Amino acid sequence: MSFDKIVTAYETGVGGTLGHLIGIIALGTILGKMLAESGAGLRIANFFIKVFGEKRLPWAMFLSGFIIGIPVFFEVGILILLPLIISIAKASKKNLLLIGLPAIAGLSIVHGLVPPHPGAVAAIGIYGADMGKVLLYSLIIAIPAGILGGPLFAKFISKRVKPEGEPKTIIIEDKDDSQMPSTGMSFFIILLPVILMVFGTMAGYLTKLIGAGKGTEHVFAFIGSPLIALLISVFAAYYFLGHRLGITKKQMKEFTEDCIMPVGSIALIIGAGGGFKQILIDSGVGATIGNLAQNFDLSPLVLAFVIAGLIRIATGSATVALTTAAGIVAPIIEHMTGVNKELLVIVTGAGSLMFSHVNDAGFWMVKEYLGLTIKETFKTWTALETILSFSAFILALIVNAFI
Repeated sequence: MSFDKIVTAYETGVGGTLGHLIGIIALGTILGKMLAESGAGLRIANFFIKVFGEKRLPWAMFLSGFIIGIPVFFEVGILILLPLIISIAKASKKNLLLIGLPAIAGLSIVHGLVPPHPGAVAAIGIYGADMGKVLLYSLIIAIPAGILGGPLFAKFISKRVKPEGEPKTIIIEDKDDSQMPSTGMSFFIILLPVILMVFGTMAGYLTKLIGAGKGTEHVFAFIGSPLIALLISVFAAYYFLGHRLGITKKQMKEFTEDCIMPVGSIALIIGAGGGFKQILIDSGVGATIGNLAQNFDLSPLVLAFVIAGLIRIATGSATVALTTAAGIVAPIIEHMTGVNKELLVIVTGAGSLMFSHVNDAGFWMVKEYLGLTIKETFKTWTALETILSFSAFILALIVNAFI
């Protein structure tokens, strides 16, 4: 690449990554701060500890991550769950990884395999697969794969890795019940962005259900976009977790400023990862790997998994890996018979999750927000993603043998 194209690619990568993420990160951080400062995070933590018991907390967090992850992007899910993860770890006095990794596994496996996430939807269109069948198969495969990479792996690794740093979200001291919001209000605020994003995802269906016109559909789509959903949720938190509990405007302003300052370093790291990724894409690394892989004498399911995995390692983006691999494999299977296109979507998604490392924005988000070193992030996040990838692939091959 010429020097001017390197600069252009880097700027495009930084802008493309931060353009999508910076508002979400900032608003999600503010929401997390209000949940923490008001005591809502601790209220929810105590509820989970009481209902599930300390021994089953990792399973509760996996289910929370899996359910919340269906309508939201991975990055949004992390920001919604982070204060809850840290509050529960603090209240239960358990290793943060034992609580955090199952929730992250639930978010990640859904992001990689389950529609309506953009990569899966794009692959469905490219392969010409049936979305209903993909949704059914992906849920059958994602749950056991997520359990392996989530609660079971977290139990194993939490005995071997103790995070050296401190998580980014500040957790305040315990408060009296009278000073905290109710359990119902705490859950409402943390689930509000999820509810709004479900409205956005189901805008067309909801409009038909109530017999409204296109204007109503556009309103649902607007309030359900991640940025607007989080913006509405932040204002709701300011009122219900701030004003109604006697927190002054000055205090809320200070909370906001305190939590926004650390976002700067995170934004620069994630932006740099986006610039690196774009240079790898524009230089043709992904296309070169795809062209080489076309010569492999492999089953279409294995071929799609391998190509997606190689592109994921090279570019750092699960969505890019999924869509690029689908574009490469689709012409190869065009004249083949007996290929299950729905499982092809799932194995391509599985390949797009493996070996997350330093060119992946998710790697840095997990590292920075959980207070891990790079070495600890490789041992936990990278290993978790790879377990999810290969277990989903193997499960898809087993399902393929029976249908």
